Amino acid sequence: MNAAPARADRALIGIGIAIALVVVAAVIAVLVRGAPEQLDESTPEGVVQRYSAAVIAGDEQAALEYLVPELAESCERVERFDDEVRVSLVATTERESSADVEVAIVTTYGGGLFGPDEYRSDGSFDLVRVDDEWRIESVPWELAVCAPGGVG
Repeated sequence: MNAAPARADRALIGIGIAIALVVVAAVIAVLVRGAPEQLDESTPEGVVQRYSAAVIAGDEQAALEYLVPELAESCERVERFDDEVRVSLVATTERESSADVEVAIVTTYGGGLFGPDEYRSDGSFDLVRVDDEWRIESVPWELAVCAPGGVG
């Protein structure tokens, strides 16, 4: 008669070990994933990546360095929101002296009953070559550090 409870105990121990292994694997996967791959700064994608990272980090001065000079010099700074923003590369069209970088922007905000809300939008960066370097001419409004007319 004691054999049935012993089997049940072993089954519960086995299930507990399996759950623990899944949790450990999930933690390892999150830790190993790390930061996104840094793209080459001499490419349109690399410039957009660095500009976006600077904006998200709140480093407006660093972000301005990736804009075309006339926009950076005339920039009227805008207030940034405190929402969490993620940017993903979608596509790039590169020409001899200009490029378009399409991105997906996911904004996370609030913390409602079922957790935070997310909003996804598509945006486009327009870049031009300035002295053999890629510089941003316009940005999606979600990532703007300058008022419209300064950069948009």
